[in-house]
Amino acid sequence: MISALNRLVDLVEDHLVEGHLAGDGLVGEFDVAEVASAVGTTEYHLRRMFSSLAGMPLSEYVRRRRMTVAAAEVIRGSGDLLGIAVRHGYGSTEAFGRAFRAVHGATPGEVRRDGGPLRAQPQLRFRLTVEGSSPMDTRVVDRPAFRLVGHAARVPLIHRGVNPHIQRHITALPPQAHVRLKSLGDTEPAGLLQVTDDIDPDSAEGTELTYLHGVAITQDTPTPDDLDTIDVHPGRWAVFRSEGLYPQALQDTWAATATEWFPANPWRLRPGPSILTILDRADDFSTATCELWLPIEPA
Repeated sequence: MISALNRLVDLVEDHLVEGHLAGDGLVGEFDVAEVASAVGTTEYHLRRMFSSLAGMPLSEYVRRRRMTVAAAEVIRGSGDLLGIAVRHGYGSTEAFGRAFRAVHGATPGEVRRDGGPLRAQPQLRFRLTVEGSSPMDTRVVDRPAFRLVGHAARVPLIHRGVNPHIQRHITALPPQAHVRLKSLGDTEPAGLLQVTDDIDPDSAEGTELTYLHGVAITQDTPTPDDLDTIDVHPGRWAVFRSEGLYPQALQDTWAATATEWFPANPWRLRPGPSILTILDRADDFSTATCELWLPIEPA
């Protein structure tokens, strides 16, 4: 996976000029899906691992690198701004100027006149660092198809800290709704579940996802008409156990799946919901023991 990410970075670098980032998965003049296939993985997994390890989506990295290279041309006076914009995949100076300002905090004209300010994005290079950390408490399980039922909402993705949108969604539910859900659950993962689905593979902060507060039931269990449902395909799951401060320990475990577990194991993420179950917690929820279920397939 580390070599696959570095190959992706090299290809991004080769296609910074006279390229574009499109919604169909194209970066510059190459297809991310083709790159993933060439290195024996999937576009979904490659994008998820890139965003987890780089701390930004692939699209944002491309934008920052492109504007870093473009800034040098602006300062050198390498032609008019329209020519620079076109070379970097923009059809107008207005669109180029908006992207330039979003990265550097100043317009191309201001930078050409004053020489800055500039916020350079160095070329990334991924390396596997071996640390003497404790082994991750993980198990791999096979599950038949099942269904997730509960109360769903569309919320923005927030990487660190408590997501207030999810908190509002949960607290708005009456106490009897939680009791009812607990009585419905009849299969693993057990207990009340926090489910995230429809996550953008780039995992960009602020992008919308589906959050469901609910339980797991078998496919044969009748589903109440007033509850939202997510049908889950049969397959393997990696189950990661987390103990400690909540939600910090959980978020650290989530990050470690990308930095430690996936690079060291012959598995990759497959599309599907991520499921969190709280096994035990302090009364004030300051600490908790959790299980994080991630859908996987052989790499």
